[in-house]
Amino acid sequence: MSTPDKNQPHIVDLASLPGVPCPCGTARRAFADVAEFPGTIHLTEITTDAETHYHKTLTETYFILECKDDAQMELDGQLTPLKPGMCIMIPPGVRHRAIGEMKILNIVFPKFDPADEFVD
Repeated sequence: MSTPDKNQPHIVDLASLPGVPCPCGTARRAFADVAEFPGTIHLTEITTDAETHYHKTLTETYFILECKDDAQMELDGQLTPLKPGMCIMIPPGVRHRAIGEMKILNIVFPKFDPADEFVD
């Protein structure tokens, strides 16, 4: 849980946060309530039925924590094989989806806004 004083570190146990549905699966989002932090951090569990989507203003950075050997990322129709430890920066406007079950850390700038999520 975040500490209230802006001059102190903010500590969050991502695994303890409630999961919310997203086009990828389930996301646990941290630091939305920390005014001095310009983004959000999401622990996201991606399911096999992840939907292609894009953002008009958000930049997402996916850090692959866990995935199977057949995991891929679709970026504007192009497929890229994935493995744990890879990092992908997704600028605004890029249509994307992860293919296969995986767990990622998603670093979002500016702060995540559900109104800026568009599903094709």
